[in-house]
Amino acid sequence: MPDRTVILRRSVSTDQGTEGELCVPELGVQCYTLELPWRDNAPNISCIPCGEYDCEIVNSPRFHRVYHVRDVPGRSHVLIHSGNFAGDTSKGLRSDVAGCILLGSRLGYLYDQRAILVSRTTVRRVMERLADVPLKLIIEGVGG
Repeated sequence: MPDRTVILRRSVSTDQGTEGELCVPELGVQCYTLELPWRDNAPNISCIPCGEYDCEIVNSPRFHRVYHVRDVPGRSHVLIHSGNFAGDTSKGLRSDVAGCILLGSRLGYLYDQRAILVSRTTVRRVMERLADVPLKLIIEGVGG
């Protein structure tokens, strides 16, 4: 049973990614998110659908201790981790994800593409504040 509820409110989805904000009001945690564009939950090219998901800590070989978003219909290995880009690669854009959620303290541009910035520091800060407890992630807004 999750110990804490986290809300991700998506605001816009373009070929350069789906932008949102992640909030944990009782801890004062707020940061930006960037995910792949909404492409009907297609694996590796779309953000995941809106809904409620349980999350648990896993040890990723690439990203170390991160949250795994569990039981996403038709998907596996959806993580919350650091990175900068979440664009549609079929349109020549950069992407650091295959369906995961990126965190950062600002949204901006790198190499003329929408990006999330100060990502590693933000992920580290959010992980410390959440203290590795299981989460209930509620995703609202764009996407299914």
